[in-house]
Amino acid sequence: MPATPFDSALYKGLFHDAELAALFTDSAEIRAMLVVEGALAWAQAGVGMIPAEQAEAIHKGGFEITLDAAALAGPTGQNGVSVPGLVAAFRTALGDDEAAQYVHWGATSQDISDSAQALRLRKACDVYEDRLKELAISLRSLARSHRDTPMAARTWGMAATPTSFGAVVASWGHPLLGALASLPAVRKSIAQVSLSGASGTNAAMGIDGAEVRAQLAGLLGLADPGTSTHSTRQHIAGLGAWITLTAGALAKLAEDILSLTRAGEVTLRGSGGSSTMPQKQNPVAPSTLLALARTTAALNTALQGAAAHRDQRDGAAWMTEWLTLPQMCLALGRMLELAQQIIDAVEAQPDQMAQNLDENGLGLIYAEALQFALARQMPRPEAQAQVKELCLDARGTGTPLPKLAARQWPQTDFGDLFTPQAQLGDAPAEADSFGQAVLAAT
Repeated sequence: MPATPFDSALYKGLFHDAELAALFTDSAEIRAMLVVEGALAWAQAGVGMIPAEQAEAIHKGGFEITLDAAALAGPTGQNGVSVPGLVAAFRTALGDDEAAQYVHWGATSQDISDSAQALRLRKACDVYEDRLKELAISLRSLARSHRDTPMAARTWGMAATPTSFGAVVASWGHPLLGALASLPAVRKSIAQVSLSGASGTNAAMGIDGAEVRAQLAGLLGLADPGTSTHSTRQHIAGLGAWITLTAGALAKLAEDILSLTRAGEVTLRGSGGSSTMPQKQNPVAPSTLLALARTTAALNTALQGAAAHRDQRDGAAWMTEWLTLPQMCLALGRMLELAQQIIDAVEAQPDQMAQNLDENGLGLIYAEALQFALARQMPRPEAQAQVKELCLDARGTGTPLPKLAARQWPQTDFGDLFTPQAQLGDAPAEADSFGQAVLAAT
């Protein structure tokens, strides 16, 4: 197993997300940091901190110069951060000694790295938003198609009462709409500039530090936090929490799909095969999604611990963010892709759903409905006890519960009580309300 399966050629088909992976490469990080360095120089020239001519050269170089990541590996290992080596290489590549001296003026490594990260994380959030909307629309269509398709609801893994497949689909979608609704606040929090200097005081920039930070934020299209964020990492922890909660919602979908495929109530087009068993159609996509969700939860534990940055800047806590957050971002992106593939491949099996509802022809899934129907003519505890006895009798004799009920209470007209359509309750309305919520959200 490769150390980084997200970038593995062998496991590309399982874990790789091409669109998001492009945001978390060495070249993407270097490019973003150079853009920040160029914008910083331009902002500083705007307040007269550095000469405009040199700022223009730095700004232009930030877009045009390309640096080799491998060449920066040595300095990064020595310094514990990539920015010192990047700044040195950028100054050399500029080929302009006058401009070079103003590169990185008054900033610190974390200013550049965090600002560059914010640019890429903002784009990642845009990808999440698009995919969540697409997935919600697909779930809406599936829920509408099966709003009245009866199936067994299960609690503790056992058949409980009837529900509809549409309501089950809606239960997958509502948490994802919640994630979509909370994403703008997460994106706003994460998309902020960092410019506070060595110890968070911007001392090297003097009285113009705050104005430079505001100008830099504007140039990069980021928010100005108005203070140092070097050691206050709630925005990073908040993104990690949002990713984990969203992953959990997707994991619920995957868990249910695994149960439904095992019960034969759902099949997935294009399922995986076995190396030895010709009959197998393995639910690869939901299994992969679930594995990624579990991994994300584990990574988030480390990320949340890193929110406690010691003193004004903390190298170990910062490195922990590097080791966890990119993997979490890639995992969520892949999970959203997999969830979309799953919903596109779902084929409901209403006949099997109906067969599983009947539970070997005994109709025991209607026991609760019978209990409450009888509670209209006797105390509920008595009705509950009598129905429980009938259920035992049904299992022991193989006689269906409806037939036993008719014998026990021959004067009672149970009507359509023992039909799934009569016991769907709010299930169809749940599917409908989810559909309306999707329309409002997208």
